[in-house]
Amino acid sequence: CTRRCLCISIIALLALGVVGAVVGFAVTFGLPPPTPGQSLILFCNQTGFLCDDRVTCLPASRICNRIRECVNGEDEQEKLCNDLPNSLPGYLIFRCSNPVYWIYADKKCNGANDCGDCSDERGPLASCPPCGTQWWSCTPVFYEYCTCIPRALCRDRIQHCSDWSDEYACNR
Repeated sequence: CTRRCLCISIIALLALGVVGAVVGFAVTFGLPPPTPGQSLILFCNQTGFLCDDRVTCLPASRICNRIRECVNGEDEQEKLCNDLPNSLPGYLIFRCSNPVYWIYADKKCNGANDCGDCSDERGPLASCPPCGTQWWSCTPVFYEYCTCIPRALCRDRIQHCSDWSDEYACNR
């Protein structure tokens, strides 16, 4: 083996040693207890709340709604719900462009104008994908929608798009 090969081997062994030490430390001294509903997010979608049973994943909008949906009721704990939205983990909320307003994270990019100024549907903060197949892309007339309308509203003899495309170009 050349000198270069020897150096690479030593570096690899050092890296493995560090990883082994970290794992050994965690096993020996134990990991800190998980914070209710916030651990193991990988098993719950990015806008969900994982209950203590590690099975039930609630959409953000079902947290602090005065209905106990987790087995132990941790979705309604006072420390989680006493100062909304400040007491909620950041991944459960979306702050509208007007900082006074906020919505639950699962309401962002849902097609509806939940913030009142469409900042939850368009703009750099929202980062929403284009309209899905069940939606028609246009500039809506009513404040209820921002960039798309449900295809169910197409050809219903009511103008929903500023260019009337929902009545002349869109198919259900």
